[in-house]
Amino acid sequence: MAKPKLLYLCHRIPYPPNKGDKIRSFNLLKDLSEHYEVYLGCFIDDEYDFQYIDKLADWCVEFKCRRQRKLVSKIKGLSAFLTNKPITLPYFYDAELQYWVKQTISKHKIENVFVFSSSMAQYVDHPEFAHLHRVIDYIDIDSEKWRQYAEHQSGLMRWIYRREHSQLQRYEQQYCERFNYSLFVSPDEAALFRQLMPAALGDKIHAVLNGVDTKFFDPEQSFSAAEYPLHGRYMVFTGAMDYWANVDAVAWFCRHVWPQIRATQPDLHFYIVGGNPSSQVLALHGKDQVWVTGRVDDVRPYLANADVVVAPLRIARGIQNKVLEAMAMNKKVVASCMAMEGINAPSSNWLAASDDANEFASLCLQMVKQPQDGCTNRSWVEQNFTWPATLAPLSGYLGNVAV
Repeated sequence: MAKPKLLYLCHRIPYPPNKGDKIRSFNLLKDLSEHYEVYLGCFIDDEYDFQYIDKLADWCVEFKCRRQRKLVSKIKGLSAFLTNKPITLPYFYDAELQYWVKQTISKHKIENVFVFSSSMAQYVDHPEFAHLHRVIDYIDIDSEKWRQYAEHQSGLMRWIYRREHSQLQRYEQQYCERFNYSLFVSPDEAALFRQLMPAALGDKIHAVLNGVDTKFFDPEQSFSAAEYPLHGRYMVFTGAMDYWANVDAVAWFCRHVWPQIRATQPDLHFYIVGGNPSSQVLALHGKDQVWVTGRVDDVRPYLANADVVVAPLRIARGIQNKVLEAMAMNKKVVASCMAMEGINAPSSNWLAASDDANEFASLCLQMVKQPQDGCTNRSWVEQNFTWPATLAPLSGYLGNVAV
């Protein structure tokens, strides 16, 4: 029996799964490809990812990848001030991709559409596509991110971010009204979105949790320390280091928390592991035993050998993969309260959260001294966040699913 056809629109190529949104989009793609013939339309915003285009054939019958030049997209985004739209829409609009979407739907008689992130909904938000079964995965509430960004800015940038928050929220509601289902990465995020939307839309809003590949993130694997330039005992932060929330997190940690830790544990080092580090992050390298690695082939050795993993995010939405991965490796974790949202694991000797710099430092020092024996963080992930379990509800939201 032939599989039904599905159009999958994604704001970033969903391979390799080496950063937060791509981990989710890739695992969704894998799951969808088991039930559908997938036609993928996406952008590539990192030159590193072009080498993986052909790999998409493992899960897609056809794909259209458009290069996204960030400077050009930013210039296009400025048109939003003339059209009363959020900057996000023109930033992610591409006429060639729009033409491909229309042609693909018509040529292959596609009836099902899965949209990953609100920025891509515009490609099928037309009356001619109203008959399609359209599901949008917001992941988290993008408009709320812009509200959070505004709180950390002043002057013109605060005004721009506040405008983006209000404009994008208007479109989020519009998509929720017109599409069959709106999905989010956690029940917490879905509940907040229901509060922001008209009550009549509540039945359309659901959560599909993130997961972790527990076979890949397995603490029983051994990694040779000789292959990685690690300095003795250390703490670690992982994430894409051109992402503002991650940059802000490590900057805050190094400014307010790390000096307190070093005062008590001067032999400790701090590793910042992740691709495309910004100039602000690179400026931290080599000072006070802070080391910035840049892109690494495999993040697991840096997790496996760490005394403590930290996630001091002050701007966050949804579920943090970096926390789940550290927990899957059965590492001790200290995070901000926002970084722990949606995971809902109980505090323990191996898992704690705080937004206060002094308390955060104290918790890190406690964790450093706390024996690893008895750590239950991996057990929580195995019970609550494996991909087969978290994606099980997905088929219930899709149209004409082959089972």
